[in-house]
Amino acid sequence: MLAHAQELVYTLKELMPTQYQKDNLEAMLALFLEAQGQPLPEYSQTKSPSAISRFLNINPWSTREMIRVVRSTALQTVLKVLASSGQGRKPFLQVILDLTTLEKRGKFQEFSDLIRTYNGKRGLHLVVVYLVIGRCRIPWNFRVWRGKGTPSPGQLGLKLVQRLPKILTERFETIILADTAFGSIEFLEAVRRLKYHAVTGVAISRKLADGRPLRRLHKQGQQVYLFGLKFLLPFLGIT
Repeated sequence: MLAHAQELVYTLKELMPTQYQKDNLEAMLALFLEAQGQPLPEYSQTKSPSAISRFLNINPWSTREMIRVVRSTALQTVLKVLASSGQGRKPFLQVILDLTTLEKRGKFQEFSDLIRTYNGKRGLHLVVVYLVIGRCRIPWNFRVWRGKGTPSPGQLGLKLVQRLPKILTERFETIILADTAFGSIEFLEAVRRLKYHAVTGVAISRKLADGRPLRRLHKQGQQVYLFGLKFLLPFLGIT
């Protein structure tokens, strides 16, 4: 795995148009790969915070191309591992959906259409999808929630699930793991149509088909009908 990671770093550096930007990318990657809990620019030993800030915010380089390279490398690595594991039962692919808020204060003219308040938090709200295969957890895709009147976090998460590469989902037993923000009827029905498994949070205020609130349930493992759904769901308990 180390050889794959080194090859990826070299490939990403070659995407940078100048040596100055290559050096800044290397400095930034070093902060994350050291895994010391200090990834901020001021902790860099080789580049100043202002240099890294210019690299991230001003210097011209293709974010899309970098994402394409990282995804392609991750897919190739996973498929090689899968090919060497032999035949048998389909392995599991866990797809984690997470709504993450990058809190912001002050005014951001360039991000005026992106900074919103959600659940009492003001900032940039990202729906992020991670792929978990064995011991590997791969950041795969994201969407920005743009506020009321636009697709909800649940709808954005569903789009991300629908765009998972078939080269993976056809070879793996796919399980979607998500919190309450993604427990809508629309989301659950769509995941079922895709023939994936869903483990999601559901608000305790939701009602069962018989009119009782979900909070009235206490016995774990029972099969229940949520109001508006036509198929049974296992109840795993209230947290």
